[in-house]
Amino acid sequence: KFAMVAPDVQIDDGKGTILISSEEGETEANNHRKLSDFGIRNGTRLQADDFLQDYTLLINVLHSEDLEKDVEFEVVGDTPEKVGPKPSEPTTKNITNGSDDGAQPSTSTG
Repeated sequence: KFAMVAPDVQIDDGKGTILISSEEGETEANNHRKLSDFGIRNGTRLQADDFLQDYTLLINVLHSEDLEKDVEFEVVGDTPEKVGPKPSEPTTKNITNGSDDGAQPSTSTG
């Protein structure tokens, strides 16, 4: 839902409990566990980081009984419209007269 490439998700409780790791296999045992197995309840806060995209989210978990049938969760709030790797800065400048000082070539005739 958040377009993360390599997410790391931990409970924001100061203990550093990792739920999802970008390191392959590190948290596979968590895949079939419920949030409640980790003590995550209404009001728990999670921190999700994607180092590859320099992208961090704070997620507030709120319990709701009002979701539509077959809907497991709903994202409410501001979500990024498009996430992806940061564009790299151009490494070369467009230089037309051999200088980058803005001077224009002479056009005088004489």
